Amino acid sequence: MCSDRMDQILEEAFKIGGRDKKGRMVLRIVGKFFPAKDLAAGGGMDALRSFLERAVFPQLGGAPCVVVYMHACVQRADNYPGVAALRSVYEALPADVRDRIPAVYFVHPGLQSRLFFATVGRFFFSAGLYGKLKYVSRLEFLWEYIRRGEMEVPEFVQDHDDELEHRPLMDYGLFESDRHHSIFDAPAMDSTASMHSLRCIS
Repeated sequence: MCSDRMDQILEEAFKIGGRDKKGRMVLRIVGKFFPAKDLAAGGGMDALRSFLERAVFPQLGGAPCVVVYMHACVQRADNYPGVAALRSVYEALPADVRDRIPAVYFVHPGLQSRLFFATVGRFFFSAGLYGKLKYVSRLEFLWEYIRRGEMEVPEFVQDHDDELEHRPLMDYGLFESDRHHSIFDAPAMDSTASMHSLRCIS
């Protein structure tokens, strides 16, 4: 994939907009737009780091920011990066950038995502990142931390939130979404053995 096309895709996935209740800028990451399959190819992670250095970090201007990751409609085969990729992205951030991120809000985590990060996840991520992770099951709870109306929320994320309100058992994996039957909530692993181990968690 050419660099210009990759930049266009990453611009959809990573956007700075809005502020939290303490006035800090918000970096919004939309999982559905994250091009994990393309980034997994040779040089993909370097392209991502280069994009962040050129298009994201300068907007922060050395100020602290919080991260809002929107998990709705992520599909493992297309746009969910493996654990190793997630770890390498975070650890590749300059230390001063990592230090200026006090919280990472994980919006709409499914049951399997919660189980993974609560068990196996702590062994893959540094204590710094793991301690910053905060689960947010509904948008209404996100507004307790983020100023409402200042951060753009994609329509499909709002639709997913509305569906969860009417079918709360979807949070526990007991019902599938009517809109997105192919959603695979479990975090993408880097081996089939790991996937088998995850299914055994109860």
